[in-house]
This record gives sequence, structure tokens and C-alpha cells, in this order.
Amino acid sequence: MAGSETKTRVKEKTETRTKTARPWNVIVWDDPITLMTYVTNVLIKVFGYARTRAEQLMLEVHETGQSVVWTGGREQAEVYLAKLQAFYLKTTLEQVDG
Repeated sequence: MAGSETKTRVKEKTETRTKTARPWNVIVWDDPITLMTYVTNVLIKVFGYARTRAEQLMLEVHETGQSVVWTGGREQAEVYLAKLQAFYLKTTLEQVDG
């Protein structure tokens, strides 16, 4: 019976971690070199955003210094991070506060 108790405990811990996993923000930061139109076009290409949404996010980056451009699971956030960095955008990940 000891073996079945161990399996149950492991399953319970895994389910708890899955339920409590907090999402991650992909943040684009302002820099003095990158053109605003370039940032807009990258957001359209990477996320498939409509031009108006991409422009809103770009303006937020320009005016406030940063913008959360996407929020979700860590694995997908890391994919987006790599794609944005491949376009030379200053980008970071940040876990959403609990």
C-alpha cells in the first residue's frame, strides 16, 4: 500500500502547482534607437495583432517606457520573448503578482 500512497501524493502536488501557476507578462521596453513604426510592425508579425492594437502598445512603450504586450503561460511567454529579441527589441519576462 505504501506505493499507492506515494503516487497519490505526487499527483496532488502536481495538480496544486498547475492550479496555482501564475501567468507571465512579456514586456517591451523603450529604447532611443528603434523606430516606432518598426516596433508596430514587429508586434503585428509576432502576435498577429491588428495595426490599431499594435500602435496602442507601441505608444505605451514610447510614452511610459514599457508595455505589457502579452500575458500567459511561461512556455509561450519564453517563445514570444525569443521572437521579439530576434527583432532586437528590448524585452523581458515578469511573473504576474499573486
